[in-house]
Amino acid sequence: MLAVDTVVEQIQRLKKSRSAMILAHHYQEAEIQEIADSIGDSLELARAAQRFEGDVIAFCGVKFMAETAKVVNPSRIVVLPDMHAGCSLVDSCAAPAISAYRKKHPDHVIVSYINTSVEVKAESDILCTSRNAVAVVNSIPPEKMRAQ
Repeated sequence: MLAVDTVVEQIQRLKKSRSAMILAHHYQEAEIQEIADSIGDSLELARAAQRFEGDVIAFCGVKFMAETAKVVNPSRIVVLPDMHAGCSLVDSCAAPAISAYRKKHPDHVIVSYINTSVEVKAESDILCTSRNAVAVVNSIPPEKMRAQ
């Protein structure tokens, strides 16, 4: 087994040779955060990915986060160490349900939380965060919203 320092050195060399960056969500273990180029929540990390000028983005988070990084970096390689890393928020909001709602109510605006799959994002008119959700919803004309 390799020593931790040796693994870290190998990662640093690989990052340099591949012109790569490592993004790590706040919930990642300290050892991952220590080698990350940027640490934050999903939106902060998407913004860091967007500012990145290299070739490869290694995303230490869940699948929807890596998908978002790819959307804002279509020409870069985005890798996710665990393709099965999921999120209960994403799992609870299925794209087919959003698509069906859009077909039933084509004149309504669909607002989705940023922490959704790329398929849900594609069906949405507006993406919001917890910080701006109220302002986003209040900006929609009443006739474009679902009747309560």
